[in-house]
Amino acid sequence: MAEREPISTAPKDGSRVTVYWTDSDGVMNESLARWDAGDKAWWAYTDSRTQKKIEPTSWRPQATDDDGDEEEE
Repeated sequence: MAEREPISTAPKDGSRVTVYWTDSDGVMNESLARWDAGDKAWWAYTDSRTQKKIEPTSWRPQATDDDGDEEEE
């Protein structure tokens, strides 16, 4: 798995990345998110229908099949 990096280094080209952020209850979350250039903000789905503007602190690239994160059957 790729190491976390500062959010300031995350791509802002609309691609989805895994981000880490703390919610209002102080709970650390891991979510898929993308940068919206129009809003100048990060957006993540909190459930299958709801998006939320978040302030992530770090990120990591999406895992690929080559990363070895896949479980073998």
